Amino acid sequence: MSILSILTVTLNAEHCINDLIKSLRQQTDMKFEWVVVDGKSTDNTLEILSNVDDIKIKVISEADFGIYDALNEAIKRCDGHYYLVLGADDTLYPRAVEEFKKAASSKPDIVTAPIDINGHIINPGRGPVWLKGHGHYISGHAVGSMIRKSLHEEFGYYSNKYPISADQHFILRACNRKGIKVKVIDYVSGSFGDGGLSSQDTLGVITEFYRVQIDFGCNKYIQLCLLTMRLWKNLKKF
Repeated sequence: MSILSILTVTLNAEHCINDLIKSLRQQTDMKFEWVVVDGKSTDNTLEILSNVDDIKIKVISEADFGIYDALNEAIKRCDGHYYLVLGADDTLYPRAVEEFKKAASSKPDIVTAPIDINGHIINPGRGPVWLKGHGHYISGHAVGSMIRKSLHEEFGYYSNKYPISADQHFILRACNRKGIKVKVIDYVSGSFGDGGLSSQDTLGVITEFYRVQIDFGCNKYIQLCLLTMRLWKNLKKF
């Protein structure tokens, strides 16, 4: 069993997938598997993936019910003890696999690293849970967090109740349990792309964040105030 699986969900990603492939080819440690679940792309995504013969790759092409449904399928089919999620428009910096695997030697549940979002470095521990949600524990789900696969046996898979924020829901569900070990490394693991649903649907992100926070027992009056403030701040984006 390989120690690390990289998981990617694709749908008509020919415009960006080559940059991700290039970043995977540039890793200083190439001992990983790449599991791609494609939602029946109609462009050249599958053809591009079929030509990848220098990376251990597994491509699954089937209809799905959204990103997290496809991601759950990737988790079930991957061989790694740990997995790292990368969007089709994300890129991984050259020592990321090496640094993540090195951190796994102490057998943490989650390893998280800073990520680059449009030139801004995002770190874990950005504030209390009531304010930042899973940002209290990790930098970000995609690119920045290597997760022990067997956590899903304890806490379930990504919920279909949250088409945008199921990652936040899962991380909080796991990290709120005593004894979960989160290890932070200081290597910036990669660049998070802005083409995904979480970057495009501002209203959905804000409202689902509120729903998840309420689910985890955060003070509903404080969360309602934060929701109102975030909606007002982002009014022009709606």
